[in-house]
Amino acid sequence: MILFTELFEGLKIAWAAIRANKLRSVLTTLGIVIGVVTVTLMGTAIEGLDKAFLKSISFVSADVLYIQKEDWGPKSDAEWRKIQKRREITPEQEAAVERGATMARAIAPVCFSQRLITYNKRSASGVTILGTTDQLLFTGGGLTIADGRFISAAESDGGRPVCVIGTTVATNLFPREPPLGKKVAIDRHAFEVIGVLSRQGDMFGDFDNQAIIPMTQFNTVLERRTGVDMIEVKVRDTTEVEDAKEELRHIMRKARRLAPGDPDDFAINQQDQILDIVHKVIGTIAAVGLFITGLSLFVGGIGIMNIMFVSVAERTREIGIRKAIGAKRRTILMQFIIEAVTICLLGGAIGLGIAWPLTLVVQHFLPASMSLSILGLAILVSLLTGVISGFFPAWRAARMDPVDALRNE
Repeated sequence: MILFTELFEGLKIAWAAIRANKLRSVLTTLGIVIGVVTVTLMGTAIEGLDKAFLKSISFVSADVLYIQKEDWGPKSDAEWRKIQKRREITPEQEAAVERGATMARAIAPVCFSQRLITYNKRSASGVTILGTTDQLLFTGGGLTIADGRFISAAESDGGRPVCVIGTTVATNLFPREPPLGKKVAIDRHAFEVIGVLSRQGDMFGDFDNQAIIPMTQFNTVLERRTGVDMIEVKVRDTTEVEDAKEELRHIMRKARRLAPGDPDDFAINQQDQILDIVHKVIGTIAAVGLFITGLSLFVGGIGIMNIMFVSVAERTREIGIRKAIGAKRRTILMQFIIEAVTICLLGGAIGLGIAWPLTLVVQHFLPASMSLSILGLAILVSLLTGVISGFFPAWRAARMDPVDALRNE
């Protein structure tokens, strides 16, 4: 009860002191306002980036493994040149995976190319063409159909000239008419549009600017390849991912006739590799942001500490009177700490008021919002800055000798 009374009295005195020096208090809070705005916007931006990254990698499912020549991790120029010399992954090896992968739920070979797609007088350039089978719908992670349907097993095996296009291609070629049933030209070869993919985003590449065709059509009319770019394998159960990875490694080594001592000349990639890269990027951005925010708050804290020392010097006689009539050191200490904290919290409130509309602007670029965690972080930062900045002036005030303080004019 006594502590509560001291806190209440300290808050009243602090508020009276702030009101008595309005201009000085406003100027003092500027540093905290800038710091809180920086903290809030930085937290909002990082949270938005994290959401955007995770949404963008939804095309890479946690239970899908990707067999390729190269792995997704960072590599030196020498390693890159060495990887480029590796043998292609062949259809025979893909067939061996289909025969031997006991933990696989679906397997889809994929080939990539870039082509121009035209319809009447309109065109879509730089479109990524995927040659694959009907199984890509199961291995493709975030691959969903917005309109129409996906390639069927019969179309995949028979090589019927059909295609499923992304939303960017559909918008460019069919701005005012439905695309289903229309014939588009890929390298002057006609393909019937049977489906349109849902929007996937473009943070890791423009996945909406693509078209999917049967593998047989890809190898017949576009490119005559002896290999595939990738084999996507959807694992039967997420708990078996590591076991399935080891099984695929054994199948591929045998299919590629590697001796027991030879290193793998292929890679089996998975979502964790992208997540590691994403977290490193976000961690770097967060570290830079925290450094900038720390500088802002440091400057603001020094300003508050300086003003609090001035306030202690101006109210030395008041401190002496309070101590002479029985005020304890703890009471004086709490009084000035509460004053510093109050100034910081006011600055934090103003900063949040400024950061709110700025966050709405950020939302146009990132899927961000001022969440409760960001609000809590901003308030906590304001509180800690006030406690740290006000402690040393308050400690000086609490240790004053009442006789010397009363002599002060």
